This record gives sequence, C-alpha cells and structure tokens, in this order.
Amino acid sequence: MDGLSRDILRPRDPEFKEIPSQIVNDTRYMPHFKDCIGAIDGTHIDIIVSEEDQLRYRGRKGTPTVNVLAACDFDLLFTYVLSGWEGSAHDSGIFLDTISNSSLNFPKPPAGKYYLADKGYPQREGYLTPYHKTRYHQSEFRGANPRGEREIFNRAHSSLRSCIERAFGILKARWKILKELPMYSPQDQNRIICASCALHNYIRRSNIPDPAFVIIDRDPNFIPPEVQVNADSNSVQEARRLSTNEMTKVRNDITTSLMESRRSTRRRRIS
Repeated sequence: MDGLSRDILRPRDPEFKEIPSQIVNDTRYMPHFKDCIGAIDGTHIDIIVSEEDQLRYRGRKGTPTVNVLAACDFDLLFTYVLSGWEGSAHDSGIFLDTISNSSLNFPKPPAGKYYLADKGYPQREGYLTPYHKTRYHQSEFRGANPRGEREIFNRAHSSLRSCIERAFGILKARWKILKELPMYSPQDQNRIICASCALHNYIRRSNIPDPAFVIIDRDPNFIPPEVQVNADSNSVQEARRLSTNEMTKVRNDITTSLMESRRSTRRRRIS
C-alpha cells in the first residue's frame, strides 16, 4: 500500500477507545455490541493475468480474480485493505496469514474489542462470527421474524456487519474501472484497487454531499446489488475446522443480553 492509500486507509481512532456512534445511538446494538470496532470481509475483483497464472487466480465466478481482504468502520470507511491474493485462496487462509504477519500492519483489536466477521472466517479472539447452520443474512429474514435466540443473535450480527457489504457495494458501483481493470501488471492492478478504496474514504470524509452515500444513508438496510453475500461453502468448512473457542463466551453473553432486552421490551408493552 503506498502514498495516499497508506495515509487514508486506516482507523480514525487507532486505539479504538470510543464506542462508535452508530452503536451508541441504536438500541438494537447498544449495549450488546458496545465492544465492536468494525467488520471484516473479502470481495473478488476481476484481474488480468498471464495465461499460465489464470488457473490459480480463478475464483468462484470462474474468471481470474483477486481476493481482497478489507476492514471497515460503521461510517462505511475502509480502515484496512489488502489486495493481491489469488481468487482461489480461501477467505480463512488470507485472514489468518494477515493477522499473524506483523509486516502487513493489520489494525488488530485491543483486548476486549472485536471485529464482526461472517461464517467464512474462523472465530479467533477479537473476531466474532455468527452461529453456524442458522439463518444469517438479512434477506433470509424478510417477511419472517427470527426464531430462537441463535437467529436473534445472527440477525443483529448480520445487520451490524452489513456496513462492509454496503462499503463494497458503493465502491464497485462508483469505480467502473474495477469491473474491467486495464492490462497493467498485477502489482499495478492491485494498486488501482487500493487507490479506489482510498478515494472512497476521501469522498466519504469530505463535506460535499455525494449521491451514492446519500442513497445508502437514507436506507440502513440497503445493500447495493454489486455485492455477493453468500460465503463459499469450502471457505465455511475450512473456517469451522480452524475455529477456536475464545469468542464463544462473548457470543453467548451478547445472545443473553439480546434476549433479556427483548423480554424487558415485552414486559413494558404489557404493562
């Protein structure tokens, strides 16, 4: 990551001391997710590579892609972007390599804080995933309320984590160059991807009203159609194999808190 990208693709609160306003001011998430600092996810972007490299870059879409790992905050600002992994690489493998390689400078959560990640990622301390084999994506709950405590947790987790899907959606809708990258070297194509993310942040931070952000800010449930939300089944299986239990108590405590909040709300309505 160079120049503008390095300077602007980073957390505004690098020590993560403050609770994000999007959590503080929303009873769906406060106090349950008060220690959450953002979300992580990966997205595939088509890339042009030599014929001998096409097989290892071929992603789930069947075309050569680069698998981009990103983190964002709840204001839809990218706080980290890593572009360069082949499209055939699993999200879980990219994630584990990134958080274990200090030279990649991933903004790790401090003790007690965590990112949200979907079921394609292994659960590690500081990274909270949903319950497996349980409805998760917001589209699955349209017209059907969650049943049971696990679905209640998953819906809240999915709703809060949608910030990364929304950020990716705006990014791809705005920068048409990401749909057809020029025939530059893979290194330069990855630089274009990072530069696009940096410009996304620059526009978001400016005081000039932007049509793309205006549309998405008006509807907190809107996810641009550019985003593919279903995790690859192989990635999910790999993530489950690699998961550990550090965050199980955190997830269970949040689930209990959500259930207590629902019961309290029902009691107030009855009285």
